[in-house]
Amino acid sequence: MYNVTRLIDVAETERHRVQEALQELAEQCGASRHLVAPTLPGSRNGGDLLLHLRFDDARNWSAVADRFDEALHDPAVTRVNGVGYHGLPQTISDRAPGTVYRTLLLRVAPGTGADTLSRFEADLKSLPGFVSTISAWQLSRPDHTIGVSEWTHVFEQEFTDADGIMGAYLMHPIHWAVVDQWFDPECPNAIVRERVCHSFCLDSTWVLR
Repeated sequence: MYNVTRLIDVAETERHRVQEALQELAEQCGASRHLVAPTLPGSRNGGDLLLHLRFDDARNWSAVADRFDEALHDPAVTRVNGVGYHGLPQTISDRAPGTVYRTLLLRVAPGTGADTLSRFEADLKSLPGFVSTISAWQLSRPDHTIGVSEWTHVFEQEFTDADGIMGAYLMHPIHWAVVDQWFDPECPNAIVRERVCHSFCLDSTWVLR
């Protein structure tokens, strides 16, 4: 599967119009899954609108990419962060589908060694097994990025609800005792030194499946 995510900052008075235009494009673009929704409170550097598309093949995205680029050049759009990447979501079979889609865009420091990178990715991959509010997830390395940073990873989850992110996830010991060491600038193990994009929205379509 080929995935496309865009985190879109939009002038407040124009958000509904831009959302409707992107929704119409998403419905007509041939994506097997699509989501266009306002981001929820608690998102950080996550845009006002979250667009996520999932295609069977990268060529399907290439055929429609110009249409989305044109829409995102709307004068009301003030910033876009995004990624394009291959990957398949992992579902946790004994957990019910959630209602919130979350994505994290991050950039690992240049020069990070392969062994360190492998340990970092292994810690991220282990996290969903401990956090019961996650029912599906995917960790990928983008092949195309736009925005304020050259993103190296995109980490996605499907959560039970917003509280499942702000409480059970961010406050879980696996997060603050294991995963946070890679992000905390005061920790010697930190390899994520630039601002991340942490964005989430309601999702009734189970886009991460």
